Amino acid sequence: MRYIDYMQLNPFQKFGYNFTQFFKKLPGNLARFFKFLGRAIVHFFVAIGKGIAGYGKRFVKGDIFVKISYLFFGVSNMVRGQIIKGLIFLLTEAAYICFMIFFAWNYISKINVLGTAVVGGVEKKIPHSLGYVAKVEVFEDGFPVTKFVDDSMLILLYSVLTIVVSIIFFAIYIANTKSAYKVCEAKKNGEAIPGFKAEIKSFFDEKFHITLMSLPCLLIGCFTVLPLIFMILIAFTTYDKSHLPPGNLFQWAGLNNFGELVNFAGGDAKARTFLDLAGWTIIWAIFATFSNYILGMIVALMINKKGIKLKALWRTLFVVVVAVPQFVSLLLMAQILAENGGALNQLIEMITGSHTPIKFLNGTALSARITVIIVNIWVGIPYTILITSGILMNIPADLYESATIDGAGPVKSFTKITLPYMLFVTTPYLITSFIGNINNFNVIYLLTGGGPSNPDYYNAGYTDILVTWLFNLTMGEKQDYKLAAAIGILVFIVCATLSLITFNLTKSAKDEEAFS
Repeated sequence: MRYIDYMQLNPFQKFGYNFTQFFKKLPGNLARFFKFLGRAIVHFFVAIGKGIAGYGKRFVKGDIFVKISYLFFGVSNMVRGQIIKGLIFLLTEAAYICFMIFFAWNYISKINVLGTAVVGGVEKKIPHSLGYVAKVEVFEDGFPVTKFVDDSMLILLYSVLTIVVSIIFFAIYIANTKSAYKVCEAKKNGEAIPGFKAEIKSFFDEKFHITLMSLPCLLIGCFTVLPLIFMILIAFTTYDKSHLPPGNLFQWAGLNNFGELVNFAGGDAKARTFLDLAGWTIIWAIFATFSNYILGMIVALMINKKGIKLKALWRTLFVVVVAVPQFVSLLLMAQILAENGGALNQLIEMITGSHTPIKFLNGTALSARITVIIVNIWVGIPYTILITSGILMNIPADLYESATIDGAGPVKSFTKITLPYMLFVTTPYLITSFIGNINNFNVIYLLTGGGPSNPDYYNAGYTDILVTWLFNLTMGEKQDYKLAAAIGILVFIVCATLSLITFNLTKSAKDEEAFS
């Protein structure tokens, strides 16, 4: 279909055309995806092969000091005059060995079973010097006794830390071999070998990017990557209320937790809860995203319309609304809509004389869900107004003038000019807003707490979305950490996949200069 013919279609015809085109192109897109994935895998193994080849080449062509540096870091550097750099390499090796012997080995050696010694177990009296990692106080014959036992949580946490440190150490080891071979070749060729001051100076010149990014990368690794890996591994264990260390141990469970979530045919409460809440989460995200977007855009158009007075006042009022913390607004709305003593129910009682309160938040599932969507519109529209107002001001006025001359009315101008321009510019915002609403904890938890309750669900209510269910599983009486971790992984996979696919299919990603 030609572009001019496509533009003559109404919105429903465009949707149908795009829908059919999506499925027509799906086989080709999947083929390209797997082709790309195959190339990426090949490139990965080729890179590994080149690395191994380079590692062997440096060992074979290097002199005796280079070969010694493969076992004792920094020897080649120290022999060639780079004393401080060589000592840094050597001290790094010594520090890693001490770390492994005196600390890490106690934990990494038990990663396969996550501990064996517990209170009351056969091995409970083995001395602490043999690597038992937790201390508990128990009573024997009425007297407190200190016992050293295993702690699965610490074993897993410090094992992950050990693996990350080992990866960093391996990178330093490769850098050591490259540096050893480099100074060896420089010595053979009669080139000047830079001293320590020159090396430091280079980190403020051509290598300044390394200096600038080292601290942020280190902090991201410590406070983001390490906890993320740890929580991912929790999803493959039996960690719950019945397996709380150090009194009890948890073990590896493989894919059992994921199996419980997707066992729809088995009638398990966990699988049913997951399926129902996943459906409601998607419905909630769609309504919460597009209701705020469309209504916010309409209000912004009204404010920016020619002839509207006090435009600055209206914009300021919406900025003030945004300035109030969202959780304060939500808690206030929860009080206003409360069944007993709520301001709205009292007002209705005064007007109608009815003494039967309306259960906005804890009545039926439908009423509670509609209420949270409406309240979300109230707290979310100001953000869309502020975002779209600036974009609306930048749409060329001659487009509207040309449309008016051609006989287009306000609706036609909106669907043919305003909406396409807005969608082109704000598609990334729409994607992030949709993903944010999938994980919108505040609105659901602060308004309804997940209620009204459903006895057929596994520790969840009708308005719970996956992220609030995850919170209830960890902070509630169930303490089902393993299942919560599995839910978190599945939510991440869905959100990441939707974000990447949707963004790469949008016109703003394919044609950046379409509206320039």
